[in-house]
Amino acid sequence: MGGERIVTAAVLIIGDEILSGRTKDRNGGAIAEHLTSIGIRLKEVRVVPDDEAEICAAVNALRSRYDYLFTTGGIGPTHDDITADSIAKACGVTIDVDPRAEKLLAENYARRGLALTPARLRMARIPAGASLIVNPLSGAPGFRIGNVIVMAGVPEIMQAMLEAVTPELETGDKVLSITIAVDRPESEIADVFSAHQQRYRDVAMGSYPRMRDGKPVSDLVLRSANADHLSEAAETLKAALGV
Repeated sequence: MGGERIVTAAVLIIGDEILSGRTKDRNGGAIAEHLTSIGIRLKEVRVVPDDEAEICAAVNALRSRYDYLFTTGGIGPTHDDITADSIAKACGVTIDVDPRAEKLLAENYARRGLALTPARLRMARIPAGASLIVNPLSGAPGFRIGNVIVMAGVPEIMQAMLEAVTPELETGDKVLSITIAVDRPESEIADVFSAHQQRYRDVAMGSYPRMRDGKPVSDLVLRSANADHLSEAAETLKAALGV
């Protein structure tokens, strides 16, 4: 039997508006949930400003460390949308208006009775050698170059692009999870929980405290790609805690 198949990813969220707090990021969590569901393990999320040097440094660090890098933001029609140019520079390729992307945009705007202006044409600038990611909502495509997958920042468009590119992705064993809610603070269960982790080293365990009706609750989350080990670890933990 072969070992566990693990595919990893990072997310790079690009935009001054995220760092200033003006826009609340929804993409990181949505991508994390989607990747978990298809068997890709998200290992890191970064947020960088609309700055070429910062984007290039982050792209090169993350694409070399993980199987996939997903980026969101900065591929629109305005002057501060510099993601495509920055990624082209990071990957050492040229960038120009791509005839495939231009055709998609021209058809989309024609259907809407709008002109393909120079600003709109900026969204057709694609790094050399990249493949396009279909955007069924607004027409302007994302793109993929190597293991870097570049998507829009608008959550609904990002989600559509993510679903479009998913069939192309290699996936690994899905990580399953079980949550055990314990009506006690973490301090009361820490020793038992720690000992249980030592007993089941192949099952990742984390404690997430919250308040319910003014009283502390500890959500104990167990994760593993091995369903049998996960189930055994959960049942024996419940017994140890008397829940």
